[in-house]
Amino acid sequence: MQAFAKTVELGSLTAAATAMGTSPQMVGKHVGALEERLGTQLLRRTTRRQSLTETGQVFYERCRVILAETEAAEALARDLGARPRGRLRIGAPVNYGAGKVAPLVTRFLRDFPEVQVELSLSDRYVDVVDEGYDAVFRLGPLVDSTLVSRVLETHRQIACASPAYLAARGVPQHPEDLVAHDCLGYVNWSGRPYAEWVFTKDGRSRAVTVASRFQVNDGRVLVAAAVEGHGVILQPAAVVETAIGRGRLCPVLQHYRAPERTLHLLFPAGRSTAPKLRAFVDRVASELGPRSRD
Repeated sequence: MQAFAKTVELGSLTAAATAMGTSPQMVGKHVGALEERLGTQLLRRTTRRQSLTETGQVFYERCRVILAETEAAEALARDLGARPRGRLRIGAPVNYGAGKVAPLVTRFLRDFPEVQVELSLSDRYVDVVDEGYDAVFRLGPLVDSTLVSRVLETHRQIACASPAYLAARGVPQHPEDLVAHDCLGYVNWSGRPYAEWVFTKDGRSRAVTVASRFQVNDGRVLVAAAVEGHGVILQPAAVVETAIGRGRLCPVLQHYRAPERTLHLLFPAGRSTAPKLRAFVDRVASELGPRSRD
């Protein structure tokens, strides 16, 4: 089959033989044996030229697919036994990436010296395939139905504001009180200047539609705006815990439970067998995989 395909692609038995490292006579025997097995002529051969028969054309198209799959299977078998090496491009949210992903990457690089990692931190939505990422970390609901996802940590969200803002505007006691407050929004809500925040207490959910005069797609800017007294934010604990620990933000509505956001690692299905990505996915799953709740 390979001899037949090479003959078609290169235009002659001699060219096919050179590419395959054999003799034109051997290539001719392979093509002849294939035609005998199929009981039909595949190539019209003259002393000056050759051309495909109608059957040969159809058979050649199928041969291309089969040979490509065979090559892919052989490459996969080689990769499975290979050591992780090469460059990985990884994306992650800014705050989470700096606090959790970057230290993980440095430990990973220490254990796999033949791998290089380009870590891109951004709170905007990235297209994994079109932008050439090997894997991305993403918080919240998923919309990439064509990607493979690994469920990682679950992060609780905290509503908080600066002491100065709360002193001036009052401390909300119930979720409904947020309607009268300035709420700072993450731009990936929906592209609209309002969103629904949901809080739970005693098994009962309370949803409140909050308005936002300021939206941003960078968690650092959102926290900075809240610290400067511009309003209430609802963000994962990992994003706000430092500011809370320093007294620059104060949690509110602590008697209510805000929705949790699950962290996922996303990667294209076709790349998951590459040793470098497989090793990285396994490391992420072992360090950031789901844990039992306290």
